[in-house]
Amino acid sequence: MHHQPYSERRQQVLSRLGDGVAVVPTAPERLRNHDAHYPYRFDSYFWYLSGFPEPEAAIVLVGGKNARSILFCREKDDEREIWDGFRYGPPTAAEAFGFSEAYPIASLEQKLPELIANRSVLWHSLGHDADWDRRIAGALNAVRAESRSGTRAPGEIRDLRNLLDQMRLTKDAHEIDCMRRAADIASAGHACAMRACRPGMAEYELEAELSYEFRRRGANGHAYTPIVAGGANACILHYIENNRLLAAHSLVLIDAGCELSGYASDITRTFPVNGRFSPVQRDVYEIVLAAQQAAIAAVRPGVSFTDYHQAALRVLTQGLIDLKLITGSIDGAIESEAYKPWYMHRTGHWLGLDVHDVGEYRNGTAADDWVRLTPGMTLTVEPGLYFRPGANVPKALHGVGVRIEDDLLLTADGCMVYSSAPKTIAEIEEVMRHD
Repeated sequence: MHHQPYSERRQQVLSRLGDGVAVVPTAPERLRNHDAHYPYRFDSYFWYLSGFPEPEAAIVLVGGKNARSILFCREKDDEREIWDGFRYGPPTAAEAFGFSEAYPIASLEQKLPELIANRSVLWHSLGHDADWDRRIAGALNAVRAESRSGTRAPGEIRDLRNLLDQMRLTKDAHEIDCMRRAADIASAGHACAMRACRPGMAEYELEAELSYEFRRRGANGHAYTPIVAGGANACILHYIENNRLLAAHSLVLIDAGCELSGYASDITRTFPVNGRFSPVQRDVYEIVLAAQQAAIAAVRPGVSFTDYHQAALRVLTQGLIDLKLITGSIDGAIESEAYKPWYMHRTGHWLGLDVHDVGEYRNGTAADDWVRLTPGMTLTVEPGLYFRPGANVPKALHGVGVRIEDDLLLTADGCMVYSSAPKTIAEIEEVMRHD
């Protein structure tokens, strides 16, 4: 376990706390049904500051002259370890994860009032977890009850998420490494699905190819519920049933990414079930690919977050004009949102420990108050066109849905696309050849 990047992040938070104290709990374990739990996933904020994988844990960061970083975690327990596996226990965890001290989680309730007493500010993610809101309120009340003996409760409670969101928006070298590896694994999974695809298969068979490849290459699993959408199902943006058969002359859209060391990849590819694009599928695909290329070209430091969406929108709108679905000028069609029936989402989002990662997109409410891109930010670029069967769509386009999505890192002078699944028509048809 290499704790340095996590320790550095804790130091950075401590330097911002003044004489305040911050409390960061991990996520609770959750029952799936009866006595079976969902696979455990730590809280992203907690993981960002600790790299500690066990449930029932919390970090307390105490700012000021004698700054301390404290971990509360489960004690060693031979019997539970027989059933559930290894536990670090406080002394070993403090050493392995670089904390100045560690205590049993059972002692948190008793220790928290002492830790927050006579501190001016308490930092906590209010409203993030109702159980922890109650615990924090209990600790504050315990301090207030001692007020006659001269003990003061923090006069101010601040939302720690604002501070952590800002930090998480720019990735450090350790995070970039994790995300590049996650994108490599997911890209290989998409290529496997292309190679395996045959008409008459069920969507879930392609999902299984991805799951196998993700795990085989060491990912923790899927970063989100995968979308494997054949034909018109691609026009349902969050289609996750994945239970229909794939028709020979349709496209299949797969939106799937893996999670590695907590970090997500998020990739979409659309390809023909039989391995060859038809002329109309080719036309739509080329429009979306050109839109994605225009958007990627617009991602560089200093530009506004919305610029690359606008770049994609212009190409998609021109494409819709070329397909004779809308008339008039590009500017007019964008202003009137004439493209909206066929392109109804934004061209991307932040990416990190959460698939739709934390961080503001806007600094204010004015039209030009979008966040400016800076090196170290990671985001997705994912334009699409979706033609649901309907009276306003030519028959040849019915059920054609295309999205192409990649993961990008902002660099000093532009950006780097670090997902690499086959993407051009030539690449896809080559990978899908069944000689």
